[in-house]
Amino acid sequence: MEERKARTVCCIGDVHGYISKLQSLWSNLESCIPRLDFDSALIIFLGDYCDRGPDTRLVIDFLVSLPFRYPRQKHVFLSGNHDFAFAAFLGAIPQPQDGSEFREGWKEYEMSEEREGWYREEGYQGMHLQGRRWAGKITVRFNTIKGTEYQGSIYDAEPTFKSYGVPHGSSDLLRAVPEEHKKFLTDLVWVHEEDNVCIETSDGVKTGRLIAVHAGLQKGKKVEEQLSSLKAKDTRIPKVEALSGRKSVWDIPEELTEPPTIVVSGHHGKLHIDGLRLIIDEGGGLENNPVAAIILPGLKIVRDTDPLVKQ
Repeated sequence: MEERKARTVCCIGDVHGYISKLQSLWSNLESCIPRLDFDSALIIFLGDYCDRGPDTRLVIDFLVSLPFRYPRQKHVFLSGNHDFAFAAFLGAIPQPQDGSEFREGWKEYEMSEEREGWYREEGYQGMHLQGRRWAGKITVRFNTIKGTEYQGSIYDAEPTFKSYGVPHGSSDLLRAVPEEHKKFLTDLVWVHEEDNVCIETSDGVKTGRLIAVHAGLQKGKKVEEQLSSLKAKDTRIPKVEALSGRKSVWDIPEELTEPPTIVVSGHHGKLHIDGLRLIIDEGGGLENNPVAAIILPGLKIVRDTDPLVKQ
């Protein structure tokens, strides 16, 4: 990495349907970044806009409006695993390029179908596995890992249905979601690469490549093959590890250590900054947790709860 003039980059963690948190975080970012820098910033949303919180519809309205309200900014909207599942239910993901059917991906996980109560109503026959899981009706009430009650499905999708005015699991959602929102979900990218991103290190400000992906990249698999699959939105895969993995995608693959690459993600329900590995998901979709963002090059953390003066 070579030193060069810094550009402002904001990476925003998982919003999960909380419009008031998103609005407050955005106001705080505007307040703490110089106006010219903010107006020309690269804004990367790290995914998971829906589920858990009550206002998915309003969150997507807000995101859709940004390119019109801030035309000089560059906006990147990554797909999270929740957004992918929401899009899969709506039919807003591409068909497999090899001509295979989504139902072929059900088999690997069919032992979970009864417990997770997979969706079996209108359109399910041609639906990707994650769409069926997202709109399903889980048969257990308590998520022992998170210590919270499930909201409708394994994805906590009930609040998203309600935000569009329909009951959880209802096929009416297929007609209730506006076309503008379907297009937004269709256009989400699974990975974003950006060159000439600056970051402060113990050796000074360095400039290099940044890769943003919701959960991370797998160690032990060739990075370029992973990137190629993610850019192509390979929907043959019933569970995309880069969007939904945990331990397998936590660290930076060794391939990316020379030249050093920044890898930024959300997803993990933690705020974790370790060298060039940035995980920005302090909220985790929980009501009482803040939504956070990180500003590069200085690694400044901004939260919706920060007591900053609003403009």
